[in-house]
Amino acid sequence: MIALIQRVRHARVESGGETLGSIGAGLLVLLGVEAQDQHSHADRLLHKVLHYRVFTDENGKMNLNLLQSGGSLLVVSQFTLAADTAKGLRPSFSGAAAPQQAQDLYDYFCQAATAAVPTATGRFGADMQVSLQNDGPVTFWLQT
Repeated sequence: MIALIQRVRHARVESGGETLGSIGAGLLVLLGVEAQDQHSHADRLLHKVLHYRVFTDENGKMNLNLLQSGGSLLVVSQFTLAADTAKGLRPSFSGAAAPQQAQDLYDYFCQAATAAVPTATGRFGADMQVSLQNDGPVTFWLQT
């Protein structure tokens, strides 16, 4: 599994003019699922997302994680993260999970996240528009 995380001051995801989810300060997680991924990968990745120290402490150093900062998560499915871009000028998605597997793992990840911190989500498979105010900017690629 892949998570592109961005520290945000606020973020929102919409589809068809409807706001699906929004958060204040926290992390926007663009989540990609690969063919070999299982629930154990989702568990490990969520642990990393929740505990990755990307928030500043009283000294201005990135020493605090999401749990310590009191922030929220906005999780948006993004299968394009699983693209192979090594060759040519068109991405290959042969390594991406099949839609049903990807949705199962996306849902599993979101449910587990909701148990830990306030979590908003997009809609799996929908055409979505994401808006955010990146804080820093601070962006990291996490992978299991």
